[in-house]
Amino acid sequence: MDWLKIIHILCVMGWMTSVFAVPRALIYWKREYARVAEFGPLGDLTIRLYRFSAMLAVIGVITGLWLAWSIWSFAPWTLVKLGLVALLAVHYIWTGVLVIRAKRGEFRESDLFLRIFNEVSVIAAIAILWAVVVKPF
Repeated sequence: MDWLKIIHILCVMGWMTSVFAVPRALIYWKREYARVAEFGPLGDLTIRLYRFSAMLAVIGVITGLWLAWSIWSFAPWTLVKLGLVALLAVHYIWTGVLVIRAKRGEFRESDLFLRIFNEVSVIAAIAILWAVVVKPF
């Protein structure tokens, strides 16, 4: 099970890189698009980062479910963690919608919204870490 934990942690680390970076990259992409009015390397990088981390997210969730079932028998704290991960997954999917719209040149959200949106993921990550470390239930 140690290898499963290692795979889980590595995949979650990779996914979280994108969770934190892509909303911020959208701000810079939006500014670049306003300046040059075309799809550039920053957009390409943002899309590639999002796509790459999507597979890591899937592997992270699958290994997390496996661990929750096989080691912890879905203890109450794992259910809290899974609920928080589900909320983070919704945030990630929403980020994907923003990336798809940005690829079409649609930047509806303000820089302020995107900055706040980015910080929501940090709060979610802290809550997940709290559930794992403290195991409150």
